[in-house]
Amino acid sequence: MEKKTKLIPKGKLVSYGVNLLLLAVVYAAFFALMGAGVINRYTAGIITMMFINIILTVSLNLVSGFLGQLVLGHAGFMSVGAYTAALFTLHSGLPITVAFPVAIVLAGVMAAAFSVIIGVPALRLRGDYLAIITLGFGEIIRVIILALDFTGGAKGLRGIPTILPSGSDATVLTQVKFSYVFWLAAVTVMIIWAFVRSRHGRAVIAIREDEIAAEASGVHTTYYKLLAFIMAAFFAGVAGALYAHHIGVLDPGNFDFNYSVEILLMAVLGGLGSITGSIIAAVVLTILPEALRDFADYRMLIYALILIVVMLFKPSGLMGQREFSLSRLVKRLTAGKGKAKPGKGA
Repeated sequence: MEKKTKLIPKGKLVSYGVNLLLLAVVYAAFFALMGAGVINRYTAGIITMMFINIILTVSLNLVSGFLGQLVLGHAGFMSVGAYTAALFTLHSGLPITVAFPVAIVLAGVMAAAFSVIIGVPALRLRGDYLAIITLGFGEIIRVIILALDFTGGAKGLRGIPTILPSGSDATVLTQVKFSYVFWLAAVTVMIIWAFVRSRHGRAVIAIREDEIAAEASGVHTTYYKLLAFIMAAFFAGVAGALYAHHIGVLDPGNFDFNYSVEILLMAVLGGLGSITGSIIAAVVLTILPEALRDFADYRMLIYALILIVVMLFKPSGLMGQREFSLSRLVKRLTAGKGKAKPGKGA
């Protein structure tokens, strides 16, 4: 008998097509509005940081949400990626249009390499102990950056080139920056979504639910914990590369414990174990501080109060462990339309 080829169900193909079309429409709308000047450079900068935070939050949620391991050193992996990418584009001698894509990959690989160094001993621990070790790792990285000369030390690393040749039009530069962060955020979400829905993702979730039972069932817990840790660090490094070339100046103080907590807060607020929740929380918590700038004296107080209220009334996060599905929403809205009315025949 011939072996049947396993095809993707038609419904899923339609769902994937709708999602890609929606992404393209959102991208085209933002790109056109930036080109027309409707979205100014200040607003475009906030949007760029919003997508960088989406990459960071979704990648952290893979470890803290789906794997169930509390990590407080995500900013440390981001700093490794940021400095790796910045130093490469500064000293490689390649044109920036070639050097920048290479720097993004190098940043992710370097952050992943550091995650192996810290992950092998750290992932033998659980809970608070793991959080303390990852917190210590983040602070060690920051201190090392402060002590090295080629990273700029306490003065920071300056003169990081933009992602287009000098003299390029400011509007085009804004559009290209947006294109990079938008599509890399989309790719990050798609890869982590596919991973979580695969058999590897189910093994990771099994470890979160009961590590002893998962190991007794044949799940290689050490392997999957390290795999999730490496993936999260890789995407944090990618986010660091985007951040370095968006800001143009790197200060070690920007990657301290507070930033790691801020990323974790986004993941918790959205819902640990929900990719959709991570995206929503990253968007809201990036825009909210900027929206409150008119209340300069009380901005951070209002910001903190909003977070407290949300966590009091929704302790599992905005989405809990649920995901938003556009195709599922369409099915619910159209579910009753195909049903025959009583008395009108079957």
